[in-house]
Amino acid sequence: MNRPEPVQVIKQRRDAMLDRLIGGVPYIQFLGIRFDRRGDELTGVLPYADKLIGNPTLPALHGGVTAAFLEVTAIIELSWAMIWEDMESGKLDPDAELRPKLPKTIDFTVDYLRSGLPRDAYARARINRSGRRYASVHVEAWQDNRTRLFAQGTGHFLMPQRNG
Repeated sequence: MNRPEPVQVIKQRRDAMLDRLIGGVPYIQFLGIRFDRRGDELTGVLPYADKLIGNPTLPALHGGVTAAFLEVTAIIELSWAMIWEDMESGKLDPDAELRPKLPKTIDFTVDYLRSGLPRDAYARARINRSGRRYASVHVEAWQDNRTRLFAQGTGHFLMPQRNG
């Protein structure tokens, strides 16, 4: 009888897989976006940096940075959901080189609800629909208070073809 893997080994494998996924996107590195993983749930984290300010008079986060943060969070959530499924079913070799094809944006709409303040921001994406060819995702971003959103977005994505 096979013994189950220790929890720490499973966590390390999942974290390494997530690091490889986001490490393959230079723009994520440029903006400084990280992802906090709790089980299969991801929260995007955009640490504050002066370069992210669009209006120094207010000061407020640049609208393009806000939109990019929302869109990146949606794309990584979709990719992670595909990888998670394959990883947990054993279809994905944990030691294999991970170079997934990311979903391509069809359209992305952002609602700017209030100015993004000069502090860390967080975002969480919810997949509304994900099929073989198409996905719809809603993303919400906040700073100090989860119930007080500063932006939200909805996107439609063309899903990459999966092997097997």
